[in-house]
Amino acid sequence: MPKQSGGGDGSGDVALDGVFHALSDPTRRRVVELLGRGPATTSELARPFDMALPSFTQHLGVLERSGLVTSEKKGRVRTYRLAPGPLEHVDTWLAGQRAVWSRRLDQLDSFLHDLKEQQK
Repeated sequence: MPKQSGGGDGSGDVALDGVFHALSDPTRRRVVELLGRGPATTSELARPFDMALPSFTQHLGVLERSGLVTSEKKGRVRTYRLAPGPLEHVDTWLAGQRAVWSRRLDQLDSFLHDLKEQQK
């Protein structure tokens, strides 16, 4: 069972885990960057990478399963597109984490300020 992050039913945790897994690899992050410029075929995406096509298509499969990319096949050509929804989910999660840590750092700052005042 996937680890729950707390605060909710955890239904988004599995999807979030898949996105972070997909983005944990530099090749896949670069593919996401390339697709940010627009749709591209498998061969266009594979061109900048020094790896066998079957290995590269495994990376595309991970990205597709995570929901970060979609693909469409016409004849023998498969074209990939970036799907921004999962990135928006990550952004929402990160914003929540930023808020928590900002609040904690503000509390620490206040505590240290009070401590310094008490020592005067």
